[in-house]
Amino acid sequence: MRHQLSILAPDPDSDERLELLTNLLTDSSGGSMIAVLALVREGASMAYEIKVLDLIDIEVEASFLVLAHKIGNVTRAKCWSYLILGGEDAILVDTGVSSPEILGRLGMTGFVEGDQGLESQLAKHGVSTGDVRYVLHTHTHIDHAGQDDRFPGATGIIKRSELEYSASGLMGAQYPPEYVKHHIDRLHSPGALRLLDLELSGPDEILPGIVCEVAGGHTEGSMNILVETGEGTACICGDIVYDVQNSLVEPYHVMLEREPQVTGNHGLAKRQERAAIKKALNSGRFLLTGHDNPARIEAGRVVARLADSVPGPEVLVEPAVPVA
Repeated sequence: MRHQLSILAPDPDSDERLELLTNLLTDSSGGSMIAVLALVREGASMAYEIKVLDLIDIEVEASFLVLAHKIGNVTRAKCWSYLILGGEDAILVDTGVSSPEILGRLGMTGFVEGDQGLESQLAKHGVSTGDVRYVLHTHTHIDHAGQDDRFPGATGIIKRSELEYSASGLMGAQYPPEYVKHHIDRLHSPGALRLLDLELSGPDEILPGIVCEVAGGHTEGSMNILVETGEGTACICGDIVYDVQNSLVEPYHVMLEREPQVTGNHGLAKRQERAAIKKALNSGRFLLTGHDNPARIEAGRVVARLADSVPGPEVLVEPAVPVA
C-alpha cells in the first residue's frame, strides 16, 4: 500500500503513473477503486474561473479608500462579488449590500444602474441564486453580506472570529444588526453555516482547490480565499485594499520601497494592516479586492490589471517607485 501511494504523490498528472496506479488498483480490488482514480485525476486538474460581479457603485470620501488621500473629496467605488465556476457547484464570494438605502447609515450613497445587481450579474453567467451551493465571506461588513438571505439553500462559510467581531460593536454600523441576526439564525439551521477557526487550524482547504487563510487586516475576522485557476492562484482578499493604484502601484504618501499604503477604514494596527497587504501580495498570482479591478502580481508587485474575469485579458502596468 505504501508503494501505491508513493506513485500518486509526486506527480498526479502523469499519465504513466496514473496508468500504473490503475493496474495496481484493478489487481488488488477487482476494479472497484477506479472511481477513486477518476476523482484523483479530477482533483489534480481542478482549475476554476472567477467572474467579477458588478453589484453597485458607492459614493464615498476618498480618504476612506486610501489613508489621508484627497481628504474631503467624494469619489465612486465599485462593489464586487465574485462567482467561482469550474467545480461541481457555483460558489459565491460576498453578496454586497442589502439595498442602496442602507449605505445612508454610514453617510454613503449607493447607485444600482444598468445590469448591476446580484441576480442580473449571476444571470449573465447562466447562474441563479438557487444554483449557488456555497457563499463565502471575506468578512461581513455592510457592503459584503447583505443578500445572504437570498441563498437559503446555500452553506455560508465565514470565520468564527468574524461572527464574534460583527457582534462586538467595535465597528458600529458597518455591521448592520439585520446581517448579524441573519448569521446567528443560521447557527441554528442544519448545514446553513460553516465556521472556520483559521487562527488555530491554519489554512483550510474547504473545497478542492479553494483554501481559506487568515487575512490579518481590515477586521479581526477577515480571511483570504485562495482559488486555483488555470493560470495560478488567485487571492480574494476583501477590503485590506480598496484602491490598487494608490495603495499598491503608487502608494500615496509613502517613501519606502515595496511599502503599501493602508486604507482609511480598518480595525487593526497600521503594522498589521501593512503586513496583511504584503501577505496577500505573496499569496497568489492574482489579487482580487472587494472594490477595484483585479491585478496580476509578480514578486509582490502589480504588473497587470484585469477586468471582469480571472484569468482574463490584461493591461500591463509599469510599477512606480517612490519619489520625493
